[in-house]
Parts: sequence; C-alpha cells; structure tokens
Amino acid sequence: MSYGQGEPPWDPWKSGSQQSQWGNQTPDWAALAEASESRNKRRRLLLIGGGALATVAVGAAVAVGVVSANGDNQASNSPSNLPATADIPSGTAEPAPSFEPTTAPPPLDPKDFISSVKKDTAPLSADILFPGSQLTMGERVYRKGPTASTTNCASAAQGTLPAVLTKNDCTRFLRVTYSKDGIAVTVGVAVFDTEAQATKAKAEADKKSIITSLSGSGVAAFCRTAICRSTTNSYGRYAYFTLAGFSSGKDVTEKDAKVFTTGDDLAEFAFRQIRRRGEAQASAAAQ
Repeated sequence: MSYGQGEPPWDPWKSGSQQSQWGNQTPDWAALAEASESRNKRRRLLLIGGGALATVAVGAAVAVGVVSANGDNQASNSPSNLPATADIPSGTAEPAPSFEPTTAPPPLDPKDFISSVKKDTAPLSADILFPGSQLTMGERVYRKGPTASTTNCASAAQGTLPAVLTKNDCTRFLRVTYSKDGIAVTVGVAVFDTEAQATKAKAEADKKSIITSLSGSGVAAFCRTAICRSTTNSYGRYAYFTLAGFSSGKDVTEKDAKVFTTGDDLAEFAFRQIRRRGEAQASAAAQ
C-alpha cells in the first residue's frame, strides 16, 4: 500500500528503526499540485507543437500538389506548354455553313415599257388611254366629248405638223375632246415605234405645227379659223399635243387664263395616262 507520491516502499528486511521516516510525515500537497500543473503544461505544449507541425505538413502537401500540376515536381514561372489554338481540334469536323450574299433585283423602269413598240404591247385606243365620261383636275370638271383614232397621222394635223409626223414614221394618231364653260380642248397623241422618233418629232414641231380639233357629241367646231392656244411635248414613244379655244369661235388672247389652264390640265392628264400605261406593264412583268 502507498500513502502518497514520493514515499518509498516498506522494506521487510530492515528493522523498524531503519525504515524511512516518510511514513510518519504529512505529504507536501502544494508541491504535488505544482508538479502536476507542470506536467499538464508540458502536455499542452506538446499538443500545440504537434498541431503546428501538422498544419505545416498539410501546407507542404498542397504546395506539392500545385507544383505537380505544372507537369513536374518543380515550380516554374514559364507558361505551360499548351498547344496553339490552331492545333486544338475543333468540336466538329463539319464546315460552318456559308451563304452567298443576295440582293433584290432593281425595280423595272416603267418608261422602258413605253419607249419601244417591242415592249409596249398592251391594247391601245383613245377610250383606253382616256377612259370615263369626264375628267376632274383639282376642282375643275371637264366633260368628255368625241374620240377618234387613225393610222393616217397626217389627216389629224394642220400647218407644218403633217410633214413632221410623216417624216418620223408616225404609226397612229389618237384624239379626244373635253369641254367646260364654253372652252373646248382637243388632245392628240401621235404613236411612234421608238422614243427617238417621238423626241425628234417634238423637236421639229414649230408654232405652226398644230392638230385638227375634234368636234361632235355636243361640241361645236372650234379652232378652225380662230386663233387658239397649242402645246407640244413627248414621253417615251408618244408625242402629245393640245389645241384649246372658245367654242364660240372667238380668238384666244394672252389674257384668257382659263383657256391656258384648260390646255395645261389636258396636257398634264395626257402625260399621266401615258406614264400609267408604262407603270401597269412594268407591274405585270414583275409578277
């Protein structure tokens, strides 16, 4: 049996006087506690030291892992030897689709269809070119009168115009008369095979190149002997003319603004109708 730390064991071969006096002394508890605290402190230091060593070991392992990822067991500042972009195989061997650039075709020019007899093939007559029974231009309304068509172009003209039409091979001459408030105007359209012929006829016409007025259907004869106002123009293979005057036979003067307005309205209408003819044929050809 033991009575405390540090007490020597009992020796049965010694006499009682020879035994250690420890058995008769009280243990030094303060010394024992201090010794125990020293042992605990050493154990804590050992644990802390071991943990630090373990942390260093883990860090070293991570460092080794990072270095090994570079391809060897030594760290390097050089870039890794990856293949160039061109050497890396693409995800697919199929070529990317390509598309040819496309452009919309240019729109057809309506004038091309009325500049030559080869393209201008739509039906043609005075009533087709000048349809309806009246014409409205702005606030002015004109009543449509008689119409006429002939292949003898010279027979529908006066003065120097018959020679001009014949010289440039006019193939057809269309006429129509409109009237309003005692003023009448005849529109004449000369048809040629080409635009060049129509343009030349217009250039060769002079102040004495006039058409013959067309009367009938309630319109009295006019501009046969009286002074009237005339115009000349061309578009495509067509040359168009106007002759405007008083139904009463009175001479036209520069002060007669209504006569000038009537002639300008019908000249504008003739141009629009010829242009529409080209637009209609261009539209049909585009479909």
